[in-house]
Amino acid sequence: MTNMDGRRTPEEYLEEIKRAERAKLTIYVGFAAGVGKTYKMLADAHELKSAGVDVVAGYIETHGRERTREMIGDLEVIPRKRTDYKGVVLEELDVQAVIDRTPQITLIDELAHTNVPGSKNCKRYEDVEEILAAGINVFSTLNIQHLESINEFVERMTKVKIKETVPDRIVREAELINVDLPVDSLRQRLLEGQVYPQERVGRALQNFFTEDNLSLLRELALRETAKDVEARYSARRSSSLKAGDPERVMVAISSNPDSKRLIRRGSRVAGRMNTEWYVVYIETPREASEKISATAQRQLADNLQVAKELGAEVVQLKGKDIVSELVKFAREHKVTYVIVGHSNRSWWERLLRGNVLEHFIQEMGDVDVQVVS
Repeated sequence: MTNMDGRRTPEEYLEEIKRAERAKLTIYVGFAAGVGKTYKMLADAHELKSAGVDVVAGYIETHGRERTREMIGDLEVIPRKRTDYKGVVLEELDVQAVIDRTPQITLIDELAHTNVPGSKNCKRYEDVEEILAAGINVFSTLNIQHLESINEFVERMTKVKIKETVPDRIVREAELINVDLPVDSLRQRLLEGQVYPQERVGRALQNFFTEDNLSLLRELALRETAKDVEARYSARRSSSLKAGDPERVMVAISSNPDSKRLIRRGSRVAGRMNTEWYVVYIETPREASEKISATAQRQLADNLQVAKELGAEVVQLKGKDIVSELVKFAREHKVTYVIVGHSNRSWWERLLRGNVLEHFIQEMGDVDVQVVS
């Protein structure tokens, strides 16, 4: 383990698992295949082994990636259980072999995996629960789209159906480690054949691995892991740190579909800050009297729904002056970071026109204002 994000050194982790009353699960969370979850898990395992921790590889899935295979190195590997299914021999995690070996930590890839029909447990996370119950700590990996509570949302937003899920209760009880990578870098890895064979690259880029899909999934992964990281880091912060009000983020939106970009930006910023965030919509008397079109109403409802599903507190207000209402809300809720967007198809054009924007920034004082075009 590293000191990134306030996490323990290998020596500290060794002391912690010695003191622990029950085995714990650590999950390396990514937003898509190819970000480096398994590689990072193996790297941390080697650090722990060098510090004297008894670590074994229970099940590692390399997907044919040479760098991942090499990273296993001198780790002890538990032989897989071979099962004949419809004339084909398939390999699965040998749960009993891991329990009989009784290491301090075992590495088990792909937590959402579905086992071969006829296996003792239907899902790999059930295998993991059995190993944890035997007193063995587990490191595993998970892509964020396999989390049960957001699976339906991910399918609706990406148009890709994810069949395998992991119950939230499993993830909530685990320590999460986010394995992040810029979207462009992941797409480049894909193009270079580092993720899938070349014959699958074109289809992947056009379907699941689009820039919009990956950006959404990345934000979800950041949000999911941020609170876990902050909670554990806070416990180890120096008591000499100056106390102060927490950061708070506000995203101001309209009915424009481009508002989703602002919402996702706000989700990412709030996730990194591990703080509360608000998505605010101001309805002016003019808009109320003229009534926005049915299309705009649907777009607004969709924007607000996305905000809710990404964890924002959604606020709908009415007022004559958009700037005054936003400033008032931000001050009352001690907002420290504001995200606004410019669009010539909505009332934001009035807000962001010349000195109006300058007035808004002046009124906000020390608050950071990010204008997204």
